[in-house]
Amino acid sequence: MPTARAAPSLARLCLLRTPGVGPSRLRSLLRRFGSAEAVYAAGPKAWIDAGCSDAVVAGMSAPDRAAAADDLRWLAASPSHHYIADDDDRYPPRLKAIAAAPVALFAVGDDRLLGEPQLAIVGARGASSQGRENARAFAEAASGLGLLVTSGLALGIDAAAHAGALDSGAATVAVCGNGLDRIYPPRNQALGEAIAARGLLVSEYPPGTVPRPQHFPQRNRIISGLSLGVLVVEAQLGSGSLITAKLAAEQGREVFALPGSIHNPLARGCHALIRDGATLVETIDDIVAELAPQLRPLLPAPAAPAAVVAAPGDPLEQRVLQALGDDPVSLDQLASQLSLGAAELGAALLGLELAGRIEALPGDRFCRLHRRV
Repeated sequence: MPTARAAPSLARLCLLRTPGVGPSRLRSLLRRFGSAEAVYAAGPKAWIDAGCSDAVVAGMSAPDRAAAADDLRWLAASPSHHYIADDDDRYPPRLKAIAAAPVALFAVGDDRLLGEPQLAIVGARGASSQGRENARAFAEAASGLGLLVTSGLALGIDAAAHAGALDSGAATVAVCGNGLDRIYPPRNQALGEAIAARGLLVSEYPPGTVPRPQHFPQRNRIISGLSLGVLVVEAQLGSGSLITAKLAAEQGREVFALPGSIHNPLARGCHALIRDGATLVETIDDIVAELAPQLRPLLPAPAAPAAVVAAPGDPLEQRVLQALGDDPVSLDQLASQLSLGAAELGAALLGLELAGRIEALPGDRFCRLHRRV
């Protein structure tokens, strides 16, 4: 088990909780005054001389000592609760090198995982069945090669990536946009608890911090900052996943994207990334090839790509599956192409859907499901 660490000072936690005192401002204050205690001892005039705004000065003049004391109680409540300052040897060097790196991290779980080589897998919350299957498959494949899967615990692609890693018997890291005294979103409660037990939950926000919209773009820089590269599975144009990819590129990380159907709006973000220079990915080997210089000392040789899901045994279902492609096909088109009646075709489609071979789409349309790793 990790060695027990000294708790942060009450003054440091108060500074972390002061509205308007972000990582850059906090580092500047600590460099100027030497410690959190010295910052408070300096007083308002010195804070103004240090460039603090009136709002920041007002916040620092009324530190929330009660909330900071709650933070200390939370840290003491379990050996799996951690505070990791940026001068701690557990703080990941890759994250420390990014712009506006968090001054400290709160974590629940195995803090040793922060030092593992990581691949971020992110994407749309409202992902398709194929997108979720791809995220799970890539997470399983990456975990099998020794890469730690990191994501943001959101619904859709993030959740599928975390679940794929856990199902493979590996750990996973979830970076959260709220305090770690709660799991957000609530629908991922069981998943979050499993990650805390077998992996690591991470946040720059102290316990008790509620999730706010502005927190999630902020946490994305941590997801990419922890990772060697970022794989975007599905994303709409202008989505948070593209923000993560942009941050990754700015941080010098590799950016990977899965192509999709031109009829799928969730593929447009990935296609835009590919046009802008992201690596088009079809198998896990495409990722390993790009990361090889960094991975060679750490990981075994890449495994051969997994085969596409085997065709079903039923001859009619196999015939229907062969008629389906990656682009959606309507029920009427299939019936005409295969010369099948509605009842016969419907039974075959239902069997394929229940077997996880195809996806039913709005408007009585269908397409294949593949494992792309």
